[in-house]
Amino acid sequence: MSFIGFLVIGLVAGWAAGKMMKGRGFGAIGDIAVGLVGSMLGGYLFGLVGLSAFGVIGSFVTAFVGSLMLLFLVGILKRSGSA
Repeated sequence: MSFIGFLVIGLVAGWAAGKMMKGRGFGAIGDIAVGLVGSMLGGYLFGLVGLSAFGVIGSFVTAFVGSLMLLFLVGILKRSGSA
C-alpha cells in the first residue's frame, strides 16, 4: 500500500472511530493522528492474537479497531487525570 493510501485509511478510520466514540474525536488533524497511531496499534494487537488483515478493507478494520482502542485509552487517562 502506498503512503497516501495509508494516510487516507488512517484518516477515515480515525474519523469513524471518533464518531463512534461519541464526541471523543480530536478534529481533522487529531483524527488523522489517531488513525495513523491506531493503525499501528491495531496491527500490533492483531499480530499478538495471530490475526492478519489483507487489502484495503482489512487495513481499514485494523486501523479502525486500533483507533477505537486508542480513543478508549485516552478517555480513561483524561478521566483519571481530571479526578
